[in-house]
Amino acid sequence: MISEIFSVDPLVLFTIVAMALGTYLTRIAGLILTKFVVFSDRTEAALQAVPPAILMSVVAPMAFATGVAETTATAATALAALKLPMLAAMAIGIVCVVVLRTAFLAI
Repeated sequence: MISEIFSVDPLVLFTIVAMALGTYLTRIAGLILTKFVVFSDRTEAALQAVPPAILMSVVAPMAFATGVAETTATAATALAALKLPMLAAMAIGIVCVVVLRTAFLAI
C-alpha cells in the first residue's frame, strides 16, 4: 500500500524533468543571447523598468481587493521600488502591511 502511494509514473517523471529543462533552457538562452546584442540607452532604460512593473502587477490587485493597510503598504512599496532594489522594496511593503494591520487591530 505504501509503495503504491510513493510510486512515480515514468511518464509523469519525464514530464516534470522535461518542463524543468525547458524552463532552464529558456532562462539561460535569454542570458546568452543578450551577450550578443547591444542595447540602446532607451532600450536599457525600458528593461530596467520591467522588475518594478512586474512587482506592481502582482501587488496592485491585492491593494484594491483588501483594506486600508494593504493599500497604504502598496503605495509604500511603489515609492520604495522607484529608488531601492526590489528586495528592499518588497521588505518595506511587508513590514508596512504588518505594522499597519497590527495598528488597525489595536484601534
